[in-house]
Amino acid sequence: MIKEIEIVCPPGQHEDEVVLKGFAASALKISLSKITGFQILKRSIDARGRKVVYRMQLKVYIDEPFKPETYTVNYPEVKEAKPVIIVGAGPAGLFAALQCIELGLKPIIIERGKEVKDRRRDLANINKQGLVNPESNYCFGEGGAGTYSDGKLYTRSTKRGDVNQVLKIFVAHGATTDILVDARPHIGTNKLPQIITAIRETILNAGGEIRFDAKVTSLIISFDKIKGVELASGEKINSDAVILATGHSARDVFELLHRQNVLIEAKPFALGVRIEHPQEIIDRAQYHCEVRGDDLPPSYYSLVEQVDGRGVFSFCMCPGGIIAPCATEANEIVVNGWSPSKRNNPYANSGTVVQINLEDVAGDENDPFKMLKFQQEIERLAFIAGGGSLVAPAQRMVDFVNGWQSIDLPKNSYLPGTKSTQLKEILPDWINARLRKALPVFGQKMKGYYTNEAILVGVESRTSSPVKVPRDKETLQHPQITGLFPCGEGAGYAGGIISAAIDGINCATAALKILV
Repeated sequence: MIKEIEIVCPPGQHEDEVVLKGFAASALKISLSKITGFQILKRSIDARGRKVVYRMQLKVYIDEPFKPETYTVNYPEVKEAKPVIIVGAGPAGLFAALQCIELGLKPIIIERGKEVKDRRRDLANINKQGLVNPESNYCFGEGGAGTYSDGKLYTRSTKRGDVNQVLKIFVAHGATTDILVDARPHIGTNKLPQIITAIRETILNAGGEIRFDAKVTSLIISFDKIKGVELASGEKINSDAVILATGHSARDVFELLHRQNVLIEAKPFALGVRIEHPQEIIDRAQYHCEVRGDDLPPSYYSLVEQVDGRGVFSFCMCPGGIIAPCATEANEIVVNGWSPSKRNNPYANSGTVVQINLEDVAGDENDPFKMLKFQQEIERLAFIAGGGSLVAPAQRMVDFVNGWQSIDLPKNSYLPGTKSTQLKEILPDWINARLRKALPVFGQKMKGYYTNEAILVGVESRTSSPVKVPRDKETLQHPQITGLFPCGEGAGYAGGIISAAIDGINCATAALKILV
């Protein structure tokens, strides 16, 4: 017999199999000897009461053999199969490739950046020297933006596809089984590169192809049908299906599409700052204690408030994290956050942003680049305010709300450095005003949040793509071009690793229908 139950467990005992087995026996009111094994289905921290506890769902095996689930991959050989071109090796592109193989198609991935290991030198140059390689950075390269900016796997996109399918593929390539059960699964920037490498090996071993340092400069289109792509080298690769999974920062791809009269549209996005606190402040607020014990992980938060008819919300929260410079071109400042697997850095950071609608931004309403130009303008203003070398403009939280320039800035995790600035000189008035109203309210919701120990670092501007590449809801193809499948964050259909991966799977499945 197999039964599913929920138990409540104190911190420190949530990983002890003997203790959990005892809790299960007590909950089921049976002898401990009757339980042959159990599987954890879900695990979350409940900090609502005075005492923090773990809530866990278990599948318990009673008087029958325990069959632990195994996670392996066994893909067919597709070297001679029909090809599908995939532009971009982020999560959308990689999972599209895996799904192609599963369906008996040969993926050919075209990636402008470098292999995941080779990206590290370019990231070091960004952090230490303020030098941005426009083809290899935090956004471009194998694994995409998520590889070196955290590997958070939490998603609300459960209706778009099978989240567990994606998580199990990660586990089969080296992730821990914790990601299958934790309420907010997370791999960590230190571990994700090895997993991405393993996925690459799976694709190559099955007969797929991956081209690094290869940039698509033109789509080959004939009578409104895709026929392949042309690379910067002049090489042409032919296929009747192209999955465009280039990420939210590939501005040149949007220009390419526009130049070839392929319809694109301006799209709303969110803009703001990255806010960093000492992690101990967040732990005290969320765990109701002076010092977090070793039995609990660094705490996270999620905050949202409606201000003057517009949402102000925290985004991509990184406990024990680091603020990273994520520009993709020279003379711009973009910040994001990431955490290692142990989340053991002394700071907690989160994007805190305001939704921007099309009508907020001046310009031709029919200009597909209207929102992108606005994004670029803010990023360049931030660069100028920082003074160069990717030094970021920053302000203490209370000083920002009161309109005071900070005399000094607290220690923080942003390696290129920060410069005291009036952020209102960078952010548009309607964003600045809403942030100033929201932050004290967040402080009322979470004790200790509103403090001058917190630093605001500008700007958080790559929350999602400012351009949308339209597609048909049923076929997932571009409405003008048969065989072109806009995919993932860059096309406006995903927001994170899991949703991008699911969209890649869906686009690969749709591609099969036109190739059979």
